[in-house]
Amino acid sequence: MKKRMISMALAALILTSSCASIVSKSEYPIAINSTPSEAKITVTNKKGIVVYEGNTPSNIYLKSGAGFFSKAAYTVKFEKDGYDARTVPVEFKVDGWYWGNLVFGGLLGFLIIDPATGAMYKLKTEFLNETLSKSTADVHSPKLEVYSINDIPVEWKNNLVLIQK
Repeated sequence: MKKRMISMALAALILTSSCASIVSKSEYPIAINSTPSEAKITVTNKKGIVVYEGNTPSNIYLKSGAGFFSKAAYTVKFEKDGYDARTVPVEFKVDGWYWGNLVFGGLLGFLIIDPATGAMYKLKTEFLNETLSKSTADVHSPKLEVYSINDIPVEWKNNLVLIQK
């Protein structure tokens, strides 16, 4: 009788376990830094929703799942005056512990718990350290603009000089 109860308890544990959600997590920390520091960062998810705004350096948590059997994906946009903006992807991959459900017989974990909680995915990288390039565009420099004779404002027409007849 005792062996049977132990066997049933072990079978229930194995059938209802989910390796990735026990060993892993559904949110991961990521450190975001830039050179130069104090760059504005905007983190958006794959639906285009902003999930974080701040400045570097930052330590934030990102969810690994984006729905049932759907891994999360984010973009981090770096911006700083005088520097070119830069956008970097943040991606997740299948966690090796997820496949442990097959070995230990955790059918519920394999098909329901880990896919629903996002624990079947893990962050590909734990940090972003981006170097921003100085911008070559000078917004204050004069510009050359070409107008058609019909587009020139009336007050400018008195200043026109005929070059060739």
